[in-house]
Amino acid sequence: MDTGLLMDTLQTIASRRSVKHYDPDHRMPEADLGKLLKLAMLSPTAFNIQHWRFVVVKDPSLRKDIRAVAWDQAQVTDASALIILCGDAGAWKKDPARYWKDAPEAVQSFLVPAIGQYYEGRPEAQRDEVMRSAGIAGQTLMLAAKAMGYDSCPMDGFDFDKVAKLIRLPEDHIIAFMVAIGKKTQDPWPRPGQLPYEEVVVTDRFP
Repeated sequence: MDTGLLMDTLQTIASRRSVKHYDPDHRMPEADLGKLLKLAMLSPTAFNIQHWRFVVVKDPSLRKDIRAVAWDQAQVTDASALIILCGDAGAWKKDPARYWKDAPEAVQSFLVPAIGQYYEGRPEAQRDEVMRSAGIAGQTLMLAAKAMGYDSCPMDGFDFDKVAKLIRLPEDHIIAFMVAIGKKTQDPWPRPGQLPYEEVVVTDRFP
């Protein structure tokens, strides 16, 4: 095990904070943005359906429109990147064989049919899966950003229906949350109140 790499990872996790104030003049290089998104695409998904969709909002006027339905939060327009994490709830039925095309034939023959068997007729499971996968991808995105020298802020303080219309969200897609990424101009507040370990961690069963 590379101890240096492990320590870098642990430090990245410990130092990641939700930052609200960004330099509006900073421009993220396209290479950095592409790297962040490609790393996020390595996040796991059930059945490898990779149903997250990352809407990268670059149009300044669209950013302003989104800010107007996001409680006028400045990071929507000021951050170097605004990414809306969505999911295709119907990805499980859209040529599912492609998700396992490079696997051994025995694996394909077992898993590909299992996808439909699991999701068919279960809209709640389809929606829950989007939220789980987007959450994992979002955390990957924010940790990668921190490791690359950027700060970030996950956001759900916005009108989901209005943002969906603004980005022309397909009917079978769901918005999970947004992530603003950029160069901070102010440090975040100290952590406001961490719950005790004993309250959060349960061994075997709840009392």
